[in-house]
Amino acid sequence: MHFLLRKTSVKETLPEESVVNSKVQTLARIVSVVRTPACGRRPASPAITRTMSTKSTGLMFQLKVNPVTGNLEWVVIEEEVDDISPEPMLATTSYLDMLNDSPRNRGYRTAIDRTVTKQCHVLDIGSGTGLLSMMAARAMGVDDSSSYKGMVTACESYMPMVKLMKKVLHANNINRKIRVYNKRSDELEVGVDIASRADVLVSEILDSELLGEGLIPTLQHAHDKLGQLVESTYLWKLHDLYNYEANVADGIHLVPKGKEGILQVKPQQFAMHCDALGEDIRLLSEPFKIFEFDFWKRPDSHGETQVHIKATNDGTVHAVISWWVLQLDEEGKIFYSTSPKWINSPYTNNGLSSSYSGTRDWCDHWKQCVWFTKGKGLPVCKDEDVCMNATHTDISISYEFNAQSQRSEVDHCELSSQDSDITLSPERIAIYGDNHWRLTMLKAINYALTGKESPLCAIADDSVFLSVAVAHVSKASRIIPLFPGLRDKGSQYLQAVADENGYSMDRVQVISTRKQLTMNDSLQNKIDLLIAEPFYFGAEGMLPWHGLQFWSKRTMLDSILSEDVCIMPCKGILKACAMSLPDLWRSRCALENIEGFDHTMVNTTLGACGPSSDSSCIPFFIWQCGEIKKLSDTYTIMEFDFLKPLTSCHGKAKVEFTDAGVCHGFALWIDWVMDSSTDIVMSTGPDQRYWKQGVKLLAEPLKIAPGLCSTVIEAYFDSASGELSVNNR
Repeated sequence: MHFLLRKTSVKETLPEESVVNSKVQTLARIVSVVRTPACGRRPASPAITRTMSTKSTGLMFQLKVNPVTGNLEWVVIEEEVDDISPEPMLATTSYLDMLNDSPRNRGYRTAIDRTVTKQCHVLDIGSGTGLLSMMAARAMGVDDSSSYKGMVTACESYMPMVKLMKKVLHANNINRKIRVYNKRSDELEVGVDIASRADVLVSEILDSELLGEGLIPTLQHAHDKLGQLVESTYLWKLHDLYNYEANVADGIHLVPKGKEGILQVKPQQFAMHCDALGEDIRLLSEPFKIFEFDFWKRPDSHGETQVHIKATNDGTVHAVISWWVLQLDEEGKIFYSTSPKWINSPYTNNGLSSSYSGTRDWCDHWKQCVWFTKGKGLPVCKDEDVCMNATHTDISISYEFNAQSQRSEVDHCELSSQDSDITLSPERIAIYGDNHWRLTMLKAINYALTGKESPLCAIADDSVFLSVAVAHVSKASRIIPLFPGLRDKGSQYLQAVADENGYSMDRVQVISTRKQLTMNDSLQNKIDLLIAEPFYFGAEGMLPWHGLQFWSKRTMLDSILSEDVCIMPCKGILKACAMSLPDLWRSRCALENIEGFDHTMVNTTLGACGPSSDSSCIPFFIWQCGEIKKLSDTYTIMEFDFLKPLTSCHGKAKVEFTDAGVCHGFALWIDWVMDSSTDIVMSTGPDQRYWKQGVKLLAEPLKIAPGLCSTVIEAYFDSASGELSVNNR
């Protein structure tokens, strides 16, 4: 049997030997390269967390997060049994980006054509739109009368994709040649669903880490994982709050000594476009092999290896950057790599074929992976032998340097997990350690507390920094953190760090339920200070205006706010600027013909930008979007007045282009005005690496000549749904 790897929307598990022919030929080999910063996983949709359907009515429901209230809501997304939703319900998944990846599509088409040369049974796991199934059917010339001698079985467990796939198959007049099953692959039964075992397995359940989407439990495949050591202060800031905070002299200890694990990132690899780091990264080794998985046999679900790496420079290892290389054919002539651009050939000097065709285009569905070393990192000298232990499970890969347990710089890092420990995103860790951000927040807090002797302060988000800071700065204050996301974890954390920050818990009352705060909770006192960053736990990947949840909570608390209440932030300002984003636009543009198969019917559902569809705003770290350039000044589109209750609003601005180039869309973000009288503003714009911006892509790129062109951006905010729509004309 042959194996071809292809990305899928869900984690699949392959039946042991029931569906797949045990003599099948393996078609793919994966080589993975690791450098010290970055791992990537397909971005999940922040809006789509779960779907549910009822067979009796044909109705389909989608579980969505209301951006304003933060509540989960079931909404009907489909009313017809055979039709798909006209809404871009899959706009924030990576399907569109993946289908726009021409090298990937071309590589799989070539490999399939070389492998499927006769009538056989092909099984496609996680079929998506059915592209690889159609390639396989075309390659073997499946005939309707050929019974099971030549057949393609497409297995897709996500119902919205199944419906979309059927439309694609029908439009390409190939629907009778491919049998579609809305099942997980381990639910297929020979003799019940299919008549024979598969001879060729087509699948691509790869994420940037390689194993994160269940590669081993699904296919038990093989690959080589290579690596490099890197030094990067930026990457260090993303995980080591303990040592980074030591350089800040504000008296606040979010991570006290002896409790270094109380705020931490998850011990895993993180997705990142490492090319964007530019001069912020310094290579400390050549690429080195870590793991090799052979697709011809079933590898173990657990493996360990020890790697000896020669340091090429003096420095400090802050991270290991990883990527993989996929060999798609048996002869070793067709490859696909997720390597960064500084790698010319992923195979040189590693005992692998050097027939790699070149650097891939920028794409967002596969990035590199970053594994953070502990603490301040591992100091190394040029030509030093560095020993690294690597371990893989069936879904992840991790690393450990032998020398780190003996270095004083990192001896604080391996602590047992406590109930009060909170896992945050790398960007949130960096924000909490940033000296400028902390000083700005403390300045705003001090202004807000001016003239208030014994204030009652409510923290209307999940900011542990604000909760600790107010308790530390104002010794007479009473604090009510709402912690809508952290809940009991937040309360346990505040208790754990109270002594080191000079406050007692008798002044802190955490409301850890979702009930409405009342005067009974505040002991019949009204709130004097209502503040937020705003930051809501678990919502870091959402659009910037999801922080308007603060406005909703302020409105719900209106009846218990004092007449002279201080609200911080007092205002939010929606900002925008025109951008040249050729790489991002190419990855999100409308689909037409993919390797001979029409895909125009999927554009609306996938949120493509093009003449016949209107793309939604999507969250991105602009600085990681490949080639980027600002083409205009920053403009204010509308303002949100938090001193007043929540209301719908509208705004627009005329954007004058200042630079020549090609405009592909607009970056949008919110500047949070913490104190209007002192102009303390926290920006989350493109120049700030720790926050995602919203991106509104144009239907067609617009060529700009300086001073000769302008456009109008309009935005509408619906207070009921929490949705913000953006249009340009």
